[in-house]
Amino acid sequence: MADITVADVPDASRYEIRVDGELAGYAAYRGEPRRMVFTHTEIDAAYEGQGLGGRLAAAALDDVRARGLGVRADCPFIAGFIQRHAEYQDLVRS
Repeated sequence: MADITVADVPDASRYEIRVDGELAGYAAYRGEPRRMVFTHTEIDAAYEGQGLGGRLAAAALDDVRARGLGVRADCPFIAGFIQRHAEYQDLVRS
């Protein structure tokens, strides 16, 4: 089984997902005082179709919630994820 980790990398303004230590994708954001604005999500082609985008989105949104922040999803992937997962809809801030 692969070791999959998601971590916030503030210096790069993104959450990264790694598989066995290799960068598999990221969700870029812009931090604002009371929310994170997600701008772009990308999964490397070698890792597509493995559910990593959903794992990345869930982990990033869980971290945002833990920080007491809201979300604006300019990224279509994150916006779609939130629409499909009602448990994250309360995070949305205009």
